[in-house]
Amino acid sequence: MGFTLGIIGLPNVGKSTLFNVLSKAKAEVSNYPFCTIKPNIGVVEVPDERLRQIQKIAGSAKAIPTVIEFYDIAGLVKGAHRGEGLGNQFLSHIREVNAIIHVVRCFQSQEIAHVSGEIDPAKDIETINIELILADLSTIDKYLGEVRIKARAGEKKFLKEAEILQRLRDALDQGRPARTVNLAINEKDFIKNLPLLTLKPVLFVANVDESGNKEQLQKIKGGELISICAKLEAEIAELSPDDAQDYREELGIRDRGLGKLIKASYELLDLITFFTANKKECRAWTVTPGTPLSRAAGKVHSDMERGFIAADVIHYNNLIEAGSYAKAREGGVLHTEGKGYLVQDGDLILVKFVV
Repeated sequence: MGFTLGIIGLPNVGKSTLFNVLSKAKAEVSNYPFCTIKPNIGVVEVPDERLRQIQKIAGSAKAIPTVIEFYDIAGLVKGAHRGEGLGNQFLSHIREVNAIIHVVRCFQSQEIAHVSGEIDPAKDIETINIELILADLSTIDKYLGEVRIKARAGEKKFLKEAEILQRLRDALDQGRPARTVNLAINEKDFIKNLPLLTLKPVLFVANVDESGNKEQLQKIKGGELISICAKLEAEIAELSPDDAQDYREELGIRDRGLGKLIKASYELLDLITFFTANKKECRAWTVTPGTPLSRAAGKVHSDMERGFIAADVIHYNNLIEAGSYAKAREGGVLHTEGKGYLVQDGDLILVKFVV
């Protein structure tokens, strides 16, 4: 699996419509706030033309792209942290994802009621943020109480952990997400295992109408932002590929909503792609920059990391220019690297290992 994104927002903002567009799964869509009690899960392949080109050169029987797993999480409401509107159940689903896609309603509609009766993106974002922060405060208080008991015994480790937790609590108490707190690398290592919702990266997706709702977009602050007209994308998704392309060109739409979201998500999570290939299959994998070669090999199979010897590495651009493995080796652009080599975006690797 590549990575997971949780689609959240208030009820009736267009989450399930967006989910259907992204995954082509027909999740239940309704004008009722709690039509999505269990998160609908959709797996979407990440398009990457490089994979097809590698398949041709390697002579692979099939190509397997990396994927994004989308969770369509039911609408949160004010009081969710106390369990209102099935809130506790929904918040637990958010803890399972790598990043949050926060859908914000910017479109007007007489047919689809807004839970607060008015379109106000800033207010909607604040409502959700407050619920996530309050849920995190409850989590922090639980951990802080346990750590302080251990710290009283005088162990320096727990004294430091208590200090970090208190800094996080102070930020949350001021209405700031945990991810805004400046932490040293070793401190980040400690908190990354805490089930805090506001530690997760957030991408705001403004659900606009065909006008673009620019005046509403200006109200969205505090994170990365892209805009998508989910209703229009849903209509286009029902067309044939050729008709969809013609319609997009007619409307002057350059990028598919899925493409925009994938690109923004990669940037949000700071991800890169590397490839593996043999006669059976070629495959795309996602890691973060700075990942050592041996750890990247472990993404392919745990045996490869445990028994790692070395790997032949060639960058995609060099492979395309060479046209084959043999010519790449002759030209000196296919080289052998050890476990400490840091994988680059576009690297194709062939791992040598022992079991």
